[in-house]
Amino acid sequence: MKLIPISFKVQIIGRGRPHCTSVADHSRPAHRLARLFAVSKMENMFSTSGEKETDEKLLQPFTYIMQVPGKQIRAKLAHAFNYWLKIPSDKLAVIGDIVQMLHNSSLLTDDIQDNSVLRRGIPVAHSIYGVASTINAANYMSFVALERTLSLGHPMATTVYTEQVLELHRGQGMEIYWRDNYTCPTEEEYKKMTIRKTGGLFMLAIRLMQLFSDNTNDFNKLTGILGLYFQIRDDYCNLCLQEYSENKSYCEDLTEGKFSFPIIHAIHTHPEDKQVIHILRQRTRNVDVKKYCVKLLDNFGSFEHTRKVLTQLDADARSEVENLGGNPLMIKILDGLRTWSYNFDENTNN
Repeated sequence: MKLIPISFKVQIIGRGRPHCTSVADHSRPAHRLARLFAVSKMENMFSTSGEKETDEKLLQPFTYIMQVPGKQIRAKLAHAFNYWLKIPSDKLAVIGDIVQMLHNSSLLTDDIQDNSVLRRGIPVAHSIYGVASTINAANYMSFVALERTLSLGHPMATTVYTEQVLELHRGQGMEIYWRDNYTCPTEEEYKKMTIRKTGGLFMLAIRLMQLFSDNTNDFNKLTGILGLYFQIRDDYCNLCLQEYSENKSYCEDLTEGKFSFPIIHAIHTHPEDKQVIHILRQRTRNVDVKKYCVKLLDNFGSFEHTRKVLTQLDADARSEVENLGGNPLMIKILDGLRTWSYNFDENTNN
């Protein structure tokens, strides 16, 4: 299979950004962690029970999205958790592959469900390969990931996999239900959904890793905090990055009609003002309308509220890391996630 060569700098403007702003230089050698955890070789994606030639054809949408890799934040998190868990490197590599397979599979289906235009700065896979082939590739890869889970050789591995994938789909399903039925959830409902959806893959990695570790500490609280932090941060960045105002992914959550965290705050704190909910229903791609909605959210104090929540989540995560015995790798990740506050400070001072 021939991949489109990537030798240029890509502005990350699609969904699923682990940082508010980022330029990925794909001409550089892959980071050691990316090489360890990412499915970097085509053979690593193939089913051990299938035929390579067939898999190459079936997985074209999956291979396409891999040409512009993300920031490998899940790989870095697994590596950070292994500071505590200390599992063998071969098990860590397989678990990293499993999580990356599921993550990229979910991106393929998310883009279809959300009617997205771009992913990681390039056209979404289904706009190139079609909806049918993209859905099949995503589903197929989720079972290749299950096959990898079986290869771990632990009797509880498939139970963990099944439980966490079910949680992921419960979270994703509720988000779609709210969007398509124009039902604004409460903040508590949103948080429960997010822990299931975004925290689901975090929890999958940690639970699989603990099967091969002597460390029996409870990491549920930390993974829940991290899941919330990642998603609320992404919601905030999607609506606040003015440098994206002229491209197709500017405030893409508004075009999707998504009840993101700032939107939920605005609707519940100003029930008499129906402008935000009406804009959400329009699924608008009009930049001027989106800018007006962003102004409403700012006037309603929704961004300020979101920043306060993010600040608290950052503090909670650091406190829990300390309670678990400290972890310099996890602190480094948390430091890297604080770019949302730097962007706010820069905008305030300009």
